[in-house]
Amino acid sequence: MTALLTVDNLKVSFPTRTGLVEAVRGVSFKLGKERLGIVGESGSGKSQTGRAIMGLTPSQALISADRLAFGDTDLLKISARERRHLRGKQIAMILQDPKYSLNPVMSIGRQIVETLRTHEAISKREARLRALDMLAAVQINEPQRVFDLFPHEVSGGMGQRAMIAMMLVCGPELLIADEPTSALDVTVQLEVLDILDKLVSERGMGLIFISHDLRLVSSFCDRVIVMYAGRVVEELAASDLSNAKHPYTQGLLNCLPKIAGDRHPLPILERQAEWSL
Repeated sequence: MTALLTVDNLKVSFPTRTGLVEAVRGVSFKLGKERLGIVGESGSGKSQTGRAIMGLTPSQALISADRLAFGDTDLLKISARERRHLRGKQIAMILQDPKYSLNPVMSIGRQIVETLRTHEAISKREARLRALDMLAAVQINEPQRVFDLFPHEVSGGMGQRAMIAMMLVCGPELLIADEPTSALDVTVQLEVLDILDKLVSERGMGLIFISHDLRLVSSFCDRVIVMYAGRVVEELAASDLSNAKHPYTQGLLNCLPKIAGDRHPLPILERQAEWSL
């Protein structure tokens, strides 16, 4: 059976005045119709991995891979036009903060309709009806009212739901969620995760969930990839995250807050030079 996504030895580098900055250094994994978590500190290469898959890396970046394929489609060999056709239609990405992801001068409904009509030849009326159905699917009350609102007129949680609706309205097979709950309070986080969980299970999508929250990933995902300095240092089942073997993963887990027991002095993550080799 062909994997939904194959990433083999992916590398992403950025030329600078002081030399080449290697953001992603030889990342490899396969994804089926499952929830794959990618965790690590800020700067570990999580988001750049997702952006490279989407084709959203800045033009000056140097990208290479032994294989980067969506099904049987080689993402590094197809044209920019073919990549745009895939992006939004078959592969979608939820970015971290709706304040910076949604267009501030377009209503929420217009943005969802624009996404839909870019990829499908349908009338404005049909696109509006599907957009309203999608807003309702992500548990937005009064979708007709929200349809006409601008991003600054809704809360962060509702903005994130609108972003999810826009990314899912075309029925993608692969969804990349880049810290979709980091800007939300705990109760809204749970609601957004419940939406994603239902959509993945009901639609049979593959999900890459990028986060720095180990507890969240261990409870929500099926598998977890741990990244450090642009590399994958450990891969394991999410249910086994507490039994991680790599000292970096163990260090991250040890830094999580604990109610019981004396935590003075607070633990710190002691990095080792060999982890980045």
